[in-house]
Amino acid sequence: MVLKSKPQAELLAFAISIGAVCIASVAYYIFTRTPRGCLDPERFKQFKLIRKTPLSHNVAKFRFALPTPTSVLGLPVGKHVVCRGKDSEGEEVIRPYTPITLDSDIGYFELVVKMYPKGRMSHHFREMQEGEFLDVRGPKGRFSYKPNQVRAFGMIAGGSGVTPIFQITRAILNNTKDKTNVNLMYANTTYDDILLKDELDDFATKFPNQFKVFYVPPDGWNGGVGYISKEMIQKQCPPPASDIQILRCGPPGMNKAIASHLNAIGYTPNMQFEF
Repeated sequence: MVLKSKPQAELLAFAISIGAVCIASVAYYIFTRTPRGCLDPERFKQFKLIRKTPLSHNVAKFRFALPTPTSVLGLPVGKHVVCRGKDSEGEEVIRPYTPITLDSDIGYFELVVKMYPKGRMSHHFREMQEGEFLDVRGPKGRFSYKPNQVRAFGMIAGGSGVTPIFQITRAILNNTKDKTNVNLMYANTTYDDILLKDELDDFATKFPNQFKVFYVPPDGWNGGVGYISKEMIQKQCPPPASDIQILRCGPPGMNKAIASHLNAIGYTPNMQFEF
């Protein structure tokens, strides 16, 4: 039996301890690092449609698979993606869409799409079948969100413009450390046109002190009646202040009218953002 000298034993013990530290560091990195997103801001990547769920006569929810069950899309809150398809004439068309899922939803992402009769990209989604692939590029967008960046949001949405609003709201309410209050005004042509109503109502039930929603179809019912007016905004949204912001997303005509109302009420440009 050959005995190791004291220096050799100490050297061996040191090498073993260094190896253990390295293994622990690698394991910590693997299990705690933020997963890399699947998007590319410069080139389109393909994602497989795995479920198409009709929500109404002209609205459907599309679920797309990510490369692996543990993949994340890699879309910061407040950003959107750009989708590419073909219209009824076979011509290429590109349109922005905001997923209703977050990066906490691993392995997939979802789009809620309203398909207009003459919409060029609407045609692509209407014809799309499970098993087919969608070209997607991103992240895109000017808006960046960080928890608690304002005391309260007043959110004003019209039609399918609710999707970026929904994404931000969901991120806020899913984060117990985010205390931001949200007041949403959501306008549609008819009651049946309201997108994600069950989900929004669920938010209002679960977070009554943090989230409130006010629906505004122009036909008579128990919610608002008529188009969004200056008086409605004053009643439903937080008043102008340095720690509040009004977010809006809807058809061009609506956005223009809302901007005029907000300016008249006294919201400065820094207090407003249009998607």
